[in-house]
Amino acid sequence: MENQTSSNSFHQNITYGCYEGEYAIYVSSLFFAGVGLPLALVAIIALRSVVRADHVAPVYVINLLISDLLQLCCTVVFVATNQTKICKYFYHIFNYGLMVSICFMVIISLERYLTVAWPLWYRLRRNIRTSVKICIVAWLICLSLLIINDLMGELIILMACFLILPVPLFIFFLWGTVKALNRTRSVQTDEKRRIIA
Repeated sequence: MENQTSSNSFHQNITYGCYEGEYAIYVSSLFFAGVGLPLALVAIIALRSVVRADHVAPVYVINLLISDLLQLCCTVVFVATNQTKICKYFYHIFNYGLMVSICFMVIISLERYLTVAWPLWYRLRRNIRTSVKICIVAWLICLSLLIINDLMGELIILMACFLILPVPLFIFFLWGTVKALNRTRSVQTDEKRRIIA
């Protein structure tokens, strides 16, 4: 009986990097970092060659992949060390990457909506310079929100609001895209399905 108790307490005190006692999260983090890091780098390199003056969508996708790369790098640190100070520091960087990732998902959804619902207006206003400015603003807004979150004593409410706020925007952009496609007569049915997907 005493042997079982000491065996159980031994397994409870094992730390897996920053994941204390969470073996499943540790293993899945190893897997996602091992697969995700090389794939993200390859995707960034491939998309970089697609960027042109009139085709700005890859700029947003590249920034989304960079934010994902930031999160994956933090995951590697979470697996590699169990020092509380380092874990806490990289947890903030991970949250920053998460916020930027969500921000760029919203921007990509907006860009897709504008392409379908207002094609002429959007075609005249899109260019690389505007896209780069939007990307810089997105990174800075997320950084300032993270700093405000830290100054307020790490209130989880701000982070929760930031994660929930995009949901109505995603629904609106999807609804608007579907509605605009249904009104369009010049686009074939197969093409409409592909755009919605």
